[in-house]
Amino acid sequence: MTAHPGFPLEASPIALEERYGAHNYHPLPVVLTRGQGVHLWDDQGRRYLDMMSAYSAVSFGHSHPQLVEALVAQARQLAVTSRAFHTDKLGAFVQRLCSATGMDRALPMNSGAEAVETALKAARKWGYTVKGVPEGRARIIVAANNFAGRTTTIVGFSTEPQYRAGFGPFAPGFVTVPFGDADALEAAITPDTVAFLVEPIQGEAGIVVPPAGFLRKARELCTRHNVLLICDEIQTGLGRTGALLACDHEGIRPDGLTLGKALGGGLLPVSAFLAREDVMAVFTPGDHGSTFGGNPLSAAVGAAALQLLEEEKLSQRAAAGGETLMAELRALGHPAIRDVRGKGLLVGVEIDPAFASARVVCEGLMREGVLTKDTHGTVVRLAPPLVIEPAQITEAVQALRRVLLSLAR
Repeated sequence: MTAHPGFPLEASPIALEERYGAHNYHPLPVVLTRGQGVHLWDDQGRRYLDMMSAYSAVSFGHSHPQLVEALVAQARQLAVTSRAFHTDKLGAFVQRLCSATGMDRALPMNSGAEAVETALKAARKWGYTVKGVPEGRARIIVAANNFAGRTTTIVGFSTEPQYRAGFGPFAPGFVTVPFGDADALEAAITPDTVAFLVEPIQGEAGIVVPPAGFLRKARELCTRHNVLLICDEIQTGLGRTGALLACDHEGIRPDGLTLGKALGGGLLPVSAFLAREDVMAVFTPGDHGSTFGGNPLSAAVGAAALQLLEEEKLSQRAAAGGETLMAELRALGHPAIRDVRGKGLLVGVEIDPAFASARVVCEGLMREGVLTKDTHGTVVRLAPPLVIEPAQITEAVQALRRVLLSLAR
């Protein structure tokens, strides 16, 4: 192998990424080499507290031995076959997934964006074949400031200008309403509306929690108008907010559900679209598929993750940990903190931009041995693995206190 002219092979990992990788991320300047539990280590041997957990994908902590064992054992046995054949792992996985969530059927995919794309296809076909919407007129309502992935269809219904710029033309058929506004939702529903796709808590928007009762009202409106309520729980699901699903906090059951991130145990991309019987029945052989979706390796790890979630009572731990985290953050009382909001261990700390950008705060936290990332330059995201201990929560909050005091000086 030869280096690019003038570029040595022994260059640092960051330099190599910068030279040969696409510049579609702006990572913090740290090179990670190992993870265990709630901790990460860099290439210099320094240990960090992980307060981001890969946007909730590492809810069980890094390299959880039970999940690693499930991965290794299945990889030695059978990893990928495609859905052209049955395997001995998929049935048990989808059974556990449906049993845990109360949904009738599950369609496994890989990334969260694929799960959302699957939900969109299901909603449209259900609208035409079950509800009776005229062909080509199906409409799906979404919330402003949503984040559901990066495919061209999904960014087409984003309200974030950067996510859309240069990627059109976009698919029609989407209507946007303010997040948390039940009256606006009701006004937007027409006979051609087939679904309302919504995050119970908006993550990428800055950990935005809707008004109490919003999801219950949305459920009532969707039922009354024969519209599918599809909850995007890719980030909020599987214990993150202190309940198995964030929609459980309001006691509602959606017609469709997307899961991902934590479903892969922090080891693999595993996602799924789940739905009630008549919604999933619109798919027939050849309508939809995925080479890797539902492969034996993913099914084994996903089933182990769901079992671990229950055994280690991670939803309850997230609820208790979230109360501690929110209380300690609010007790800081620093004038740079505009707001502390969230539920469970999905918390956002909004920073006054006149004081500093949230990116600068995250860079300061990195120097203090705490890793996380900002969202939109204004909110510091604090979403650690659900296995975090109270003393480690305090450690992270005190690091934030030191960073804010240092920036003030």
